[in-house]
Amino acid sequence: MLSMRELSRVYRTDTIETSALSSISLDIADGEFVAIMGPSGCGKSTLLNIIGMLDSPSSGSYVFNGQEVAGLSEGKLADVRKHNIGFIFQSFNLVDELSVRENIELALLYHDVASTERRRRVDEVMDKVGIAHRAKHRPSQLSGGQQQRVAVARALVGSPKLILADEPTGNLDTHHGEEVMRMLQQLNREGSTIVMVTHSPSHADYAGRVINMLDGQILIEQRRAA
Repeated sequence: MLSMRELSRVYRTDTIETSALSSISLDIADGEFVAIMGPSGCGKSTLLNIIGMLDSPSSGSYVFNGQEVAGLSEGKLADVRKHNIGFIFQSFNLVDELSVRENIELALLYHDVASTERRRRVDEVMDKVGIAHRAKHRPSQLSGGQQQRVAVARALVGSPKLILADEPTGNLDTHHGEEVMRMLQQLNREGSTIVMVTHSPSHADYAGRVINMLDGQILIEQRRAA
């Protein structure tokens, strides 16, 4: 699905140059569940942002789904991102004024999908993540775990090739965190490709491969038995 070669990201100001990623080479195949771990400031969120085309590398190659995307304009990156990638954030990022259904449907308004098809897709993903009974509720009426289920549904509704999860359990208690991780694992078993940043070793255990980073580089990779 994606291949990075000698990829680096450097941030510059008038007086300081900071290397966030240094010569990263990484392949992720269709259907993988990959966890990225490491201490704060190690570059894992920068890597996730580049994978998700929210940021661009300073140098190196990034091939996504057969297309070289390093060096594309922001408009072209946004177009590739919109049609291929779903995001799950730590803070849920739900709109308080909208219902569960409306929050999920919002992701399709940028895809030029007909209203009947939008309703069908929203119904399907709400059933998949077990939140259909809360369709008319507002985010403030939901538990943290339920809000994250809505966020997962919103990421899935566009049928993305890749799901990126940035600390998806960071704002949840242990019970709801495990609930969300089991759901992500099930989605992966059903064919979704998932890349997740996490600080939790126990949550990384749900992934099939764990990448440990330090100082902007990949330190070690471990594959886990199915």
